[in-house]
Amino acid sequence: MTTFPASPRILKGAIIGVDIFNPVASTIIFQYNPDNLTRTLTAQTMGGENNDRNEALRLKGPPRESIRADVEIDAADQLETAKFPATTMGVYPTLAALEMLLYPKSAKVIADEVLLNLGIIEIIPPEAPLTLFIWGEKRILPVRLTQFTITEEAFDPNLNPIRAKVSLDLQVLNYQDLGLASFGGALFMAHQIAKEVMATINSVGSLPSASASFSFDANISIGG
Repeated sequence: MTTFPASPRILKGAIIGVDIFNPVASTIIFQYNPDNLTRTLTAQTMGGENNDRNEALRLKGPPRESIRADVEIDAADQLETAKFPATTMGVYPTLAALEMLLYPKSAKVIADEVLLNLGIIEIIPPEAPLTLFIWGEKRILPVRLTQFTITEEAFDPNLNPIRAKVSLDLQVLNYQDLGLASFGGALFMAHQIAKEVMATINSVGSLPSASASFSFDANISIGG
């Protein structure tokens, strides 16, 4: 197979759990980028239950955004070259890295149980690692993995899954959720500023065609 030097470099999407104690454990780089990405944005308005016109256009904050994507994982290439860990575990390690984003750390659970047995009543619930959804240079977002569905489609002789599809549901976390001064909050603000810049570029690029359209509509109106 020939590789063309001028071929564009394909960026891989990823989900990364920022964990200073185990930075490698929750790093999932997509083997194949999903063909589709479904994003849902819901405005955070002031409500207007009392029909207050002064509040009709007010926003409480950035919109709530959810992301859905279907990711495929396949160990066929690694099995063909007898590459570890696919030869002994299939795609289990990749699935485990995803799943651990929803689990409290076992060490924390055990430590809390010991403290509870020693009579310590107030136990602080464990925190999940800050999770980042990375989709190109312009989209690095703090997210909460709300749920995902795993469909294991093929197995090796030891019943290790060697091919799977994962449907991911992500909730984007903004600076209201995390605090603007936090790392995640600052990332979201950078994302919002990048959107503002791109929206301005779009508006500037659309001005000539928009002015021509207004002129055309005005001529029709006068002629009528």
